[in-house]
Amino acid sequence: MRTLYLDVHVLQAVPPSCINRDDTGSPKTAIYGGVTRARVSSQAWKRAMRCMFKDIFSQEQIGLRTKKAVELVAKELENLGYEGNTGKAATEALEKAGIKINKKAETDALLFMSRPQARALAKLCMDGETDKGAYVNALKGTPSIDIALFGRMVASEPSLNFDAAAQVAHSISTHEVKTEFDYFTAVDDMSQEDNMGAGHLGTVEFHSATLYRYATVNLRELKEQLGEDTAAAVKGFVKAFLLSMPTGKQNSFANRTVPDFAYITIRDDQPVNLAGAFEKPVYTRQDGYTEKSIAALKDCALNTYRAFVGAPVYACCIGREEEGLGETLSLPELMDTLEDKVCAWLKEDEK
Repeated sequence: MRTLYLDVHVLQAVPPSCINRDDTGSPKTAIYGGVTRARVSSQAWKRAMRCMFKDIFSQEQIGLRTKKAVELVAKELENLGYEGNTGKAATEALEKAGIKINKKAETDALLFMSRPQARALAKLCMDGETDKGAYVNALKGTPSIDIALFGRMVASEPSLNFDAAAQVAHSISTHEVKTEFDYFTAVDDMSQEDNMGAGHLGTVEFHSATLYRYATVNLRELKEQLGEDTAAAVKGFVKAFLLSMPTGKQNSFANRTVPDFAYITIRDDQPVNLAGAFEKPVYTRQDGYTEKSIAALKDCALNTYRAFVGAPVYACCIGREEEGLGETLSLPELMDTLEDKVCAWLKEDEK
């Protein structure tokens, strides 16, 4: 199979919200094109995607990122009927694999591990295996879908690292934003009738934006790690990227929206981020940012294909028809199309 890249471009209008905050509670921003843009970090959106993975994939297909890896392995030892001290055995198994365990019986850093990997370590304990290499291999084998997509870094044992098959860009607004302040009060339900004051006063910062969001998946790398699960992983990744939303201040703003427009391509040369479409910020008075953002994205894509890279080997749009960009599909139709195309390429690679 050729090295193929799946690129997902999304334009999404988000109403007043504060979905990703900095250490002072302010909505995250970035300077791009000389003006301040709304920004949602890639980490925030990847976390939202992994939470949605729980509804898309089985427990066996998704991993856990935790400091409590000892508990995971100990649980698998219990399931296998281990008669000794499961906590001690789990600690020894992880240490043989190169993972440092502290006095709290936790890893020093978050460890991304799949349930099959925890089970493989437990099985080695049951068999009385003493070769450290076997434990390292157990923690390297059978990665979960999210480990294959988002990668894993283990500073104490670099051989356990997984390169991420997917990259997610920080989302930025296609236009300039200005942060606003909401002054709010809360009334004490049990206050005296003659007390007209509020029980609590406060402010919360927010802004609204039309975001450009981008992600890419190296299908060749994903296939090398997941094999026949590649098509399912691609479908789940795209669905979660399109429909997930970070949960910051969601109860206060009820800001969950879906994309207004999505442009999905498969390329055989390199990934192409089209954020340059918005280096000159979109400007509008009364007719909104979405329409002009879609037009700017289309112009940038077609100009990029003419000047620097070839057109995608496959492309489609969701949300509206845009002549010259590809066929127009619904999300369910896209899921079926991706499965068919990825499965076809997998078969082609086997020849």
